[in-house]
Amino acid sequence: MKLGNTSKFLFFLLLISFNNILAFSEDEIKSVPLINLENLSPTFEEDKDELEKMEEKSLLTDEDNVLLKQTTKTNNDKVYINLKALDKITAKTSSIRIAVGGKEYFGPLEIKAFKCQITESKDASDTVAYIQVRDTSTKDNNQVFLFNGWTFVSSPTLQSIDHPVYDLWITSCENI
Repeated sequence: MKLGNTSKFLFFLLLISFNNILAFSEDEIKSVPLINLENLSPTFEEDKDELEKMEEKSLLTDEDNVLLKQTTKTNNDKVYINLKALDKITAKTSSIRIAVGGKEYFGPLEIKAFKCQITESKDASDTVAYIQVRDTSTKDNNQVFLFNGWTFVSSPTLQSIDHPVYDLWITSCENI
């Protein structure tokens, strides 16, 4: 055999083997049986009544919690700041109640409350609070506060607390 005939033979052999590989790969494709969508029952509609019952129960418990807080209020002269705290990683919110002059912790954040008051203008009134927030996870001795200033109920983003994991905002003040 000449060199030209050998290359033609190898090319022909390669072409046949390539066709066989493609033919065998078609055998490996398995089909899935089709689903008849008409026979499927909608799961949301079945659970709709149960979801509505659960929502009613949660509304009742929220109303009970508000009534419980109102009845357990003491007639002391302490002013309390109510905050909502959000953990952005777990997406869980927590309510924090801090007495003015006191401090609370949310994760590594140390929150100190200094003043809470209602501002009144011609158009509207707003609740404002002066708080300081410090991140205790950093070990810097020259650490400045993460937040130090007034925060507003009506617009919490006006003076926002910038932290990559946690978010805080004021909801109300008590005993003003």
